Amino acid sequence: MATARPAAAGGIWRQRAGLAVVCVGTLVAPLDSSVNIALPRITDAFAADIESIRWVVICYVLTYSSLLLVFGKVGDLAGYRRVFQAGLVVSSLGFLACALAGSYATLLAGRVLQGIGIALTLSCAPALATTLFDESQRTRVLGIYAAMTAVGAALGPIVGGALVEVFGWSVVFAMRAPIAMLAFAVSWVIPARPPGRGALRFDWGGALLLVGWLVPLLLALSLRGDAPGLPARAAIGGIGALMLTAFIVYEARHGEPIIRPQLFRNAEFALMNAISVLVNFAAFSILLLVPYFIVRMAGLDAASGGLVLALGGIGTVGGAWLAGRLGQTIGIGRLALAGVLLSALGLALIGLWTPATPLAAIAFALLVQGIGVGLFQVAYADFVTAILPVADRGVAGSLTMVTRTIGIVAGASGHSALHRLLERHALAAGVSPEAAFLEGFRGVFLAASATVLAAVALSCLRFGMWRRRSA
Repeated sequence: MATARPAAAGGIWRQRAGLAVVCVGTLVAPLDSSVNIALPRITDAFAADIESIRWVVICYVLTYSSLLLVFGKVGDLAGYRRVFQAGLVVSSLGFLACALAGSYATLLAGRVLQGIGIALTLSCAPALATTLFDESQRTRVLGIYAAMTAVGAALGPIVGGALVEVFGWSVVFAMRAPIAMLAFAVSWVIPARPPGRGALRFDWGGALLLVGWLVPLLLALSLRGDAPGLPARAAIGGIGALMLTAFIVYEARHGEPIIRPQLFRNAEFALMNAISVLVNFAAFSILLLVPYFIVRMAGLDAASGGLVLALGGIGTVGGAWLAGRLGQTIGIGRLALAGVLLSALGLALIGLWTPATPLAAIAFALLVQGIGVGLFQVAYADFVTAILPVADRGVAGSLTMVTRTIGIVAGASGHSALHRLLERHALAAGVSPEAAFLEGFRGVFLAASATVLAAVALSCLRFGMWRRRSA
């Protein structure tokens, strides 16, 4: 359990300035949502097909998600500010490399470089934010940080879409380089406070094994799930399982591991991490399918549809802000439970949509689901941060993002496969294409809601976790 310590030196002004710098520097990561809106232009620019263009996303996600915990541990040992600053520099280079790419291969290389930079930045950003303030302010700080991340994710498609129309696809990368460089230029306002363990031997073996199982796992989840792709997915997944086993055995014997496997013997800790995967797995169904419903069924144009879709992000901002305000009063356990239930309710309401559903009802469902995600994300981050020692703050923040990424990648694969299955079954029964799409849409969202509710039911076997207060 984390122990309280004095607030950072320099007064409240320097604390707030430091938090602002961390939030601005972190903003470049969620703004990557703007890349999705530019994918058609990128496809045309490099004469690529839809199947190969997926690697613009896959290369980036595999890189940053597999390195987060490694760099989080580096930050714990060597100091959070220097890792954060290195991330801003590498990210800037990655953004420029992508914006100036003259070939598809160069673009993918730039995305890998960008992924390394984002992993460096995100691995230590939550740790930097929380160590600026006294432990009593931890939940509130995490709420502000999560709200800023949600703002970036919501703004990405809106800002990116508008700029792409004027400047072309490269702007979704170029626009973020000045933000990263500005954050680096003013990052010296953040106090440099290494945890004092830099002399300890870094766990290189654990780092290699961690990357060795995370990359195959995420790659297997990212590949197509149809029959021709199943043998490849099974083989890659098997390699990941073997590497995971080796990682657990190795880390259990290491004196200063990347993350201690014994932590997951705590049923509450293991369950909360599993629920994070499931909540993000279920939530990704919105980004995957709701845009198609808005255009095909609700009859909105792309611009109006983007604004409606942004309501989910606005709800997440509100939920994160509420969690930061209420965490000390009602406890992070109850906040997590409220977030999970609201997320499940929002998903179920989306599953009931029809072409005749009023726009107000569509907006309400997206807001409810978004608020639930915001509440849960802050409560979950606070829960993990409270469980791990203060000296492992970088690992704690990185772990929350790794579980989120696993859920999102699994959701992209699982929901699309389920929708295709249900849609094909409906078409075989003789219904119209519109009705078949709606049948698959309804099935995906009701299944996503049921998945989240199942997680709640499982967790109720240990009801005490929902009563946990901030430490």
